[in-house]
Amino acid sequence: MLRIDRAPWREMVEHAEAAYPNECVGVMLGLSLDEGKSVQTALRMENVNPGSQRERYELDSRDLLAADAEARRRGLDVIGIYHSHPDCDAYFSQTDLKNSCPWYSFVVLSVQQGRYHHANSWLPDADQTRADREDLILPEN
Repeated sequence: MLRIDRAPWREMVEHAEAAYPNECVGVMLGLSLDEGKSVQTALRMENVNPGSQRERYELDSRDLLAADAEARRRGLDVIGIYHSHPDCDAYFSQTDLKNSCPWYSFVVLSVQQGRYHHANSWLPDADQTRADREDLILPEN
């Protein structure tokens, strides 16, 4: 189960809408608890994909290392990665799966015509052969 607090959720949605029609990407920081994971901070990252950013994102490994250092500085963990899918569903693509890490949650935000539509969270398996949907708890308004 992944619970996202109000402030990071707002940041994620605003980032996804601002990046439209391209995909955004960011890192979620929080705590891993017995009852699930809690996201307390969302850090915007730059989509460094050299091709069409409308269909793909790429996260610079140095940015991920910096996010990890920031998490440790705050006494938090890197919980996962979020990104957007412009004008399509919040599914976990084969490209997403191929580039995933099994210890992270992956939140995909569907942005339809520039506005947030819905989101799903995914947990890839260790072999990167499939990803199961994770229970996602979002703040109300």
